[in-house]
Amino acid sequence: MRESRSMPVPDGLDGMRLDAGVSRILGLSRTAVAALADGGDVSIDGAAVGKSHRLVGGAWLEVTLPEPARPLENPAQPIENMDVIYADDDIVVVDKPVGVAAHASVGWTGPTVIGGLAAAGFRISTSGSHERQGIVHRLDVGTSGVMVVATSERAYTLLKRAFKERTVDKRYHALAQGHLDPSSGTVDAAIGRHPGSEWKFAVTSAGKASVTHYDTLEMFAAASLLDVHLETGRTHQIRVHLSALNHPCCGDITYGADPVLAARLGLERQWLHARALSFAHPADGRRVEFTSPYPDDLRGALDILRAG
Repeated sequence: MRESRSMPVPDGLDGMRLDAGVSRILGLSRTAVAALADGGDVSIDGAAVGKSHRLVGGAWLEVTLPEPARPLENPAQPIENMDVIYADDDIVVVDKPVGVAAHASVGWTGPTVIGGLAAAGFRISTSGSHERQGIVHRLDVGTSGVMVVATSERAYTLLKRAFKERTVDKRYHALAQGHLDPSSGTVDAAIGRHPGSEWKFAVTSAGKASVTHYDTLEMFAAASLLDVHLETGRTHQIRVHLSALNHPCCGDITYGADPVLAARLGLERQWLHARALSFAHPADGRRVEFTSPYPDDLRGALDILRAG
């Protein structure tokens, strides 16, 4: 049963748009209020009104609230090609395959690292939000490679702090289109939401500070294999920064990659791999490092380039 709220419109909101005013009163987002109004769930003095209706102080407001959101779940689901690189009482390190999310999220119904570990019998730290338990960093669904998950509360706290304080060394390998000039360098450019898309990111002055260091490992006629060191950890950071340099990851059609080259290399996702992860072990502080080999699709693309 959906819950309702009824009240007079405060005089201080007189003349304000309905979506803005109800957002203030109930603490909902303007988008959520607009959706309720579009569905006929907001009325003034007994008549349904739209999101742009102007409020009048003292008028009687009635709102039928949306259904409470159900907690996101990570159902236990075996993931055959997700290898466990290392495990102890504090951490488990996995080689995440493409097509697997770190944790449950709105709109994602596929497998997750947390669900895969649960199916394999691992106990994960209960710290963090319900759907992100044990997760101290993430890889995109379309990015493969090494990832660490906390299995104790102490490990979760210390690893979250280490990622925040940037004492974790995160190294990726990326296949970028063309040849970067200079062949080694740093991209220091803020990243924020793309102004034209809710699910893309872009270099923008209003974004968060983002720093990417890169070195060219190998050059081919059409692309360059890069070793990338992340100083910060923004969503899609490497993809956005390489795209901003006009050298997007091969296969990354979302960020401007050439679809013809992607097809020639047999790529159905961006050529981006979390190659190595190094950090102080939360149990005793010793430095540990874990690496991940290239999966078949990325290795196959390199073989095609090397064959010329």
